[in-house]
Amino acid sequence: MKCQRCDKRATFHITELTGANGHKEIHLCEVCISSYLHDPASNKATSGTIQNVGPQAFKMAQTAEELAELDQKCCPVCGMAFYEFRQAGRLGCPHDYVCFERELEPLLGSIHGKTRHTGKTPRLGRVTTEAQTQLIRLRREMHEAVQCEDYERAGRLRDQIRRLEEQC
Repeated sequence: MKCQRCDKRATFHITELTGANGHKEIHLCEVCISSYLHDPASNKATSGTIQNVGPQAFKMAQTAEELAELDQKCCPVCGMAFYEFRQAGRLGCPHDYVCFERELEPLLGSIHGKTRHTGKTPRLGRVTTEAQTQLIRLRREMHEAVQCEDYERAGRLRDQIRRLEEQC
């Protein structure tokens, strides 16, 4: 979704209550949210509510900068960016839990109530995390080799993947 003030990608989505059963949706990027929160005069319809935000406005702008920086962070194993996780809601590999641990821990705590697995695990067909990580890394390398038209290397990687899958 695009920002309503410019053509950048909107990362902040605000729903304001405008009166009796009415609401207004606002979609803004990191740059425009700062001016929106710091300049209530330009938002005549919402100036009463924006003035009450005060200290939160600075914190939100700071969070927007941190979020933009965090979106660039990528997993070294599967190559997934944190932005992709935020969009899809799914991680790319088990190593993502380690790579994005600081960001995921509060989220997992609020969703599940705990940050450590306490349930059952399957007895049969259990694939180790290391093997899963290795498979993901090899598949990514094979895809890159195909993109670079290095078919010999892609074939060797395919064979490694098959051997590893047979072991699991």
